[in-house]
Amino acid sequence: MIQISHLAKTFRRVRVLDGIDLNIGLGERIALIGSNGAGKTTLIRCLLGEYTHDGQIAIAGLDPRKNRTAVLGNIGFVPQLPPPLKMPVGQLIDFSASLCGTAPQRIHAVARRLGLDVDAIATRQFVRLSGGMKQKLLIAIALGRDARVLVMDEPAANLDPEARKIFFDLLAERLADATMLISSHRLDEVSALVNRVIEMDMGKIVLDDKVADNATLTSRLACRIALRRFEPAFAKAIDGWNFTSRDNDRVWQGEIAGPDRLRFLGIISRYTALIADLSLTENAG
Repeated sequence: MIQISHLAKTFRRVRVLDGIDLNIGLGERIALIGSNGAGKTTLIRCLLGEYTHDGQIAIAGLDPRKNRTAVLGNIGFVPQLPPPLKMPVGQLIDFSASLCGTAPQRIHAVARRLGLDVDAIATRQFVRLSGGMKQKLLIAIALGRDARVLVMDEPAANLDPEARKIFFDLLAERLADATMLISSHRLDEVSALVNRVIEMDMGKIVLDDKVADNATLTSRLACRIALRRFEPAFAKAIDGWNFTSRDNDRVWQGEIAGPDRLRFLGIISRYTALIADLSLTENAG
């Protein structure tokens, strides 16, 4: 469905994407993780045909830069930051529905499930909506159509807890008919949906793991790390994971959530030469 080869992007001499090679098959559901500045959003923008770049991208055999209209017709996209559109909500829904060949009522229906009464705000400019209302509307536009590819950049960031639950229920209903690429800082939220996890760091893919359809992502793992010597950089990297140390900061112990194991391993993999021993043990339920 999506083929990426030697993808590179530079902004003002800064290499933001550095030789990305990636193949995503039909029906794969990917959690795209990584710290701010890792290149996730730039990768998504390249997939949408918004940036020129080195290397090749093909979505269903088409270059998204050269065939934007055709490619975007098959993509449901939710951006990280809502665009500053002054178009009234009703007009935006009608316009979006016409572009992708769906009925406006389908978008209305998804919005209602998320708790957004579109009729009550139809004449209001999109830009004047609250952050949560904007996000619900953008999700409704993305999911209120028969898109074969769903690309979402931190889609649940501005949602209230109830809408967040409904949003993931809506995604679960599309598991059989859509390829998903979901950028998120909270892997635990999407763990029940995804079957592949990709981590980016400094413009490169540092982890690419297919996830078995079992309960491992909902587990908790006891972790013990023994260092050859204390290193302040390691202590800084592990800060925030609630680990405790002993033996002059040479032995670290803590617990990590199953959904976060890949991100955690990606972080500590930078200190391979420093680590004398590492164990991860799944805690009994």
